[in-house]
Amino acid sequence: MRFGKSALQVILLTSATLFCPLVSADDAPSPQQALQNFGIGAAQIPQLERGEIVGYDVSETSQKELAIGVAMIMPVGLPQLADYIKKGKLNAGESDILATGMLDGNASIDSFKKLAFTEKQLDEAKAFLEAEPGDEFNLSKAEFDSLKSLQAGLNDADNKTLLKTANQKYREFLLQRLQAYKKSGLAGIAPYSRDGGTADPAAELRNDAVNSKAWARYFPELQQAWLNYPAALPANASEQFLWLNRRVEDRPTAVLNHRVIAISEGGGIVVSRQFYVGHSYNSSHVVAGGLPYKDGTLVFYSIRSSTDQVAGMGSSLKHSIGREQMKKEMIKRLQRLNKDMKLKPATVAAEE
Repeated sequence: MRFGKSALQVILLTSATLFCPLVSADDAPSPQQALQNFGIGAAQIPQLERGEIVGYDVSETSQKELAIGVAMIMPVGLPQLADYIKKGKLNAGESDILATGMLDGNASIDSFKKLAFTEKQLDEAKAFLEAEPGDEFNLSKAEFDSLKSLQAGLNDADNKTLLKTANQKYREFLLQRLQAYKKSGLAGIAPYSRDGGTADPAAELRNDAVNSKAWARYFPELQQAWLNYPAALPANASEQFLWLNRRVEDRPTAVLNHRVIAISEGGGIVVSRQFYVGHSYNSSHVVAGGLPYKDGTLVFYSIRSSTDQVAGMGSSLKHSIGREQMKKEMIKRLQRLNKDMKLKPATVAAEE
């Protein structure tokens, strides 16, 4: 499988809710504790206080996983940052977003009507209808079988019918996956059928939730609810579901995303997972937060993403390249945030 810049950009979408205001001020970690928990050393604090962006290591749980974290201190208050993020400004102007929408409790096929193969994507629609287990599309065995049952009736279909059929079927799959996840959580995520095997995003996301240890000590109820969803969320937490269609490796792809935000005066934390991705990678998990720091806000986030593209021969080199690409995209996002908030340009700390 290819592992391109566009795939990394989609993985990074979940960072769009970084700075939503933490649990209680009493339970929240101090900025110094947070820095220590995330492996940011004392030598990096002066860099942060100069407005530089620093990276920190995040443990990877398998050969398929890429993980990295970044942090910075911004000289603006947490409420100002939270307002910026809540208004959706962080993703404004991103050319690879084809469409996106929220999914409420009454989601139906019509909820995905803006998610469509266009006439210019007819070849992609045809490839979807003819898909077989492999790495071109992330679909379950049942989904592949459903497509196969359609093929005989489409032998003489014109392009308009093929396009309509592909869109209808893909939306059905997305709705079914959303409903299964909301009913059973991680256990409801069907594995992707590969040629001779499977990829299991549920297991990947479960490992990610278990290994989110830095915040779990401060928010054990939130972490357990996240791991055991649809268990009840803590009283101070809210959730959102959304779909998006983005261009990844020059192809449209559908993504289903679930995020939970905990709010209080002491800061903010968001956990977010992409529990279905159409192709190129399997899943993505984000833990992000903002804490008051002196007269500003300490912001940081970590991403764990699983992709078959970094496993196998040359895995170490692939991981190194993949992490560096991901880190660059994360830094660009923070730099753009700095620019939009009309602050001085954010710089990147020199590698030690």
